[in-house]
Amino acid sequence: MKEFILGLAAGMAGGAIIVANSCKLRQMIKKNQEEFLQKAECYIDEKLEKGSRPQQSGAAEGGAKGIRANTCEDIAEIRKNVDLPIIGIIKRDYPNSGVYITPTMKEIDELMTVRPEIIALDATGAVRPDGRTLDEFYHDIRRKYPEQPLMADCSTVEEALHADALGFDFIGTTLVGYTEQSRGDKIEKDDFAIIRAILEQVHHPVIAEGNINTPAKARRVIELGCYSVVVGSIITRPQVITRTFTAEMEKLG
Repeated sequence: MKEFILGLAAGMAGGAIIVANSCKLRQMIKKNQEEFLQKAECYIDEKLEKGSRPQQSGAAEGGAKGIRANTCEDIAEIRKNVDLPIIGIIKRDYPNSGVYITPTMKEIDELMTVRPEIIALDATGAVRPDGRTLDEFYHDIRRKYPEQPLMADCSTVEEALHADALGFDFIGTTLVGYTEQSRGDKIEKDDFAIIRAILEQVHHPVIAEGNINTPAKARRVIELGCYSVVVGSIITRPQVITRTFTAEMEKLG
């Protein structure tokens, strides 16, 4: 059933591509495209979430060397299907806080029940939902789980340098362009200037993540010296792929 839901949801997204490329129906699609995509995305969000785990097997078959996964449930399920290292996170929203990637010790404790090879967390300067600073949170984790490798999800060069000095095992560019302090920044600008600046100054391995949405970008950051690359929504969310095609079709007028 899960495989069926995955295929059906992907098929709905694929339908947007096929129809949008039909010259006869282009004007009709232009008019109804937004409504169609909203319906497709709603279906995908609701159904594909529970049926997406077969994607992990596909990732392994395609040559992926690891998987970044959200929630303990998904991590446990992935372990049943593939033998790859996992970067584990829990995304959770708290009132009056912009930190949502593994934001408190509660999420760390939950992740340790399934023990991903790496735990990633927001490593920006924002105060955690429980009022703790990043430094306090980091040291709390190290005291309780001293052997657990940690990845810092950063949005600026300065945050990456601070995370490196704290002792994070991996430095990630996950949040570049997604925080107030990095608004407008593009990871690929000036031949990945942000990544090059980080690589020149840190001592821990750098994992490129965030808008690495083409094979050429992935290859380039490895050439520059990154330890690995995390590729996200461009291969895991059919609706994102669909949108790139429909947006291009709209340019035809």
